[in-house]
Amino acid sequence: MDCVFIIAQPPLERQRQLGDDGLAARGALLRGWPAENMNDLRRICVFAGSNAGARPVYEQVARALGTELAARGIGVVYGGAKVGLMGAVADAALAGGVEVIGIIPDALRTKEVAHDGLTELRVVPSMHERKAQMCALSDGFIALPGGLGTFEELLEMTTWAQLGIHRVPCGLLDVDGYYEPLVGFLDHAVQEGFVKPPHRRLLLAHTDAGSLLDAMAAYEPPRSAVWLDRERS
Repeated sequence: MDCVFIIAQPPLERQRQLGDDGLAARGALLRGWPAENMNDLRRICVFAGSNAGARPVYEQVARALGTELAARGIGVVYGGAKVGLMGAVADAALAGGVEVIGIIPDALRTKEVAHDGLTELRVVPSMHERKAQMCALSDGFIALPGGLGTFEELLEMTTWAQLGIHRVPCGLLDVDGYYEPLVGFLDHAVQEGFVKPPHRRLLLAHTDAGSLLDAMAAYEPPRSAVWLDRERS
């Protein structure tokens, strides 16, 4: 497969996938208005480590996720690297015949070893632009195991869901308990009054790809983006 290499301009275009009607629907979602086929998972953004981790199971599950996405006809948006879990999920999805779009900041193109076999590789000027394009192109987000960058990406997209910036599902694929401490900490934040229960439910967590994707397809976003208790603030 030939890779389409793009020096990307600012995003907010999705014409190739959705057309004008789809863009209007996405705009309706961002404003909190109803739109049809809200959980039509056409592309999923996958956050994952650029390392493979200490145990083979991490790469095995990354490949299984790419295979499952391809089996369901769901394209992949990700960080554009060919190494680690990022490369594993991309390669498996490509082998399954679906579109894979990589988005990588110019400064990381060499450090993260950009994948040259993707459907499309977008080189953007900043990390901020990377996440903006990921959001614009995706119908949901999944985090595989990873490091600080993966944590930051996942939590920022979950925060955007809390604020109503997007209304698509965010999920953790918890491999052998890797994310159990994070899930426990989020539950602790609820108990301590810093995260509201409806906002805790913005982040789905499952131990296998099929169950997670099923939950994402059935996801219903909160009706309100309010996160402050004005009587106590």
